[in-house]
Amino acid sequence: MTRALAPERGLGRPEDPGRDFPFYNGAPVGLSGGQWLFVMVAVVAGFAVLIAPIPWPAGPLGAMIPAVLFPLIPLAALARVAPGHWTALFGKVGWRELRLMLGFALLNIVVSMSVGAIVHAFADVSPNAATAQLSAMDTAGRIAFFAKTLPQLFGEELVTLLPFLALMVALTKVFRIGRKGAIVGAWLLSSLVFGLLHLPTYDWNLVQSVVIIGTARMVLTLAWILTKNIWVSTGAHVINDWVLFTMSLVGASLAAQG
Repeated sequence: MTRALAPERGLGRPEDPGRDFPFYNGAPVGLSGGQWLFVMVAVVAGFAVLIAPIPWPAGPLGAMIPAVLFPLIPLAALARVAPGHWTALFGKVGWRELRLMLGFALLNIVVSMSVGAIVHAFADVSPNAATAQLSAMDTAGRIAFFAKTLPQLFGEELVTLLPFLALMVALTKVFRIGRKGAIVGAWLLSSLVFGLLHLPTYDWNLVQSVVIIGTARMVLTLAWILTKNIWVSTGAHVINDWVLFTMSLVGASLAAQG
């Protein structure tokens, strides 16, 4: 086991005291460059399974398979290189954590809508195809859709936060950047990558994907930076998306009635 380095407090008050980022500085274990590469390959593989045109079985069960494999593949890779310690990504869930989930979800909605309005004033934006599909579904289909988002959004957290940790290692150990600079760098770069992954979702609209989605990702990652608890950022992500999907359903229903 690698001895953990004493954390250099970089961001101060925004971070929970006494809890540092896992793996990047040897706590609970350190990972080698090859082990991080293995985890990153698994992250890419999980995302590839999600988006690849694989002929899964029809129906809700078939749709659930890639959504579950998306987080399962990188999580299994982390468990392989850090046996018994992969749970370091997770923390407790109490009333404070639930309040943070709700608070960051509401903050993200406000920020993303504000940034979206500014971008829309200067450039074209593309709708999310999933919203239109959801409006056309019956009740059973909508229930299955919302259920599928649970593992998929957890996967989106892993596909962001595992690279965040890998970047922390690279920035601190290879480029000798201090902890504060490494946090900011990993925060920005992982959010940029997350935005780029959404290019197919938004008709390859680069500005929309990088600026709007990337900014929203930064808010969600801030929940992780604060708590080092993937449940908090995942919960905020789920609440955020469920609220937006529900708003779109209500809007479509009102438009149809009108």
